[in-house]
Amino acid sequence: MKLLARPHQFPARLAAGAVILNSGLSKADADEQTAAGLHGMASGTYPFLRDMDPVAFTKLLSRSEIALGTALLAPFVPSLLAGAALTGFAAGLIGLYLKTPGMRREGSLRPSEQGTALVKDVWLLGIGLSLVIEELSH
Repeated sequence: MKLLARPHQFPARLAAGAVILNSGLSKADADEQTAAGLHGMASGTYPFLRDMDPVAFTKLLSRSEIALGTALLAPFVPSLLAGAALTGFAAGLIGLYLKTPGMRREGSLRPSEQGTALVKDVWLLGIGLSLVIEELSH
């Protein structure tokens, strides 16, 4: 495993890391209504989350996003590790898009108006997979 990210990986890691870090920081002080909304959407798609307290879920999500965003921004975090974490995170977001009713046009993978906010995260999946594939091929 390479100790440093390769210079050509910095733009993709910076873009993804900044967006995810901002998202995590934005959720850090979420109120109960926001937490309930985030938890409701997530637990509707991933039933194992139903028993989790919405505020605890949101705090965990916030901390996870902050950690992932920081890892992507830190060039000393190996790209294989950062890419694998990003791929897993993005796969969860794509799962929300695919499994949440109303996110897609009927009978299609194309997003509905409501689904556009989630489907755009496919770029995170592409960045994560690119980092992993590059590191595994060296």
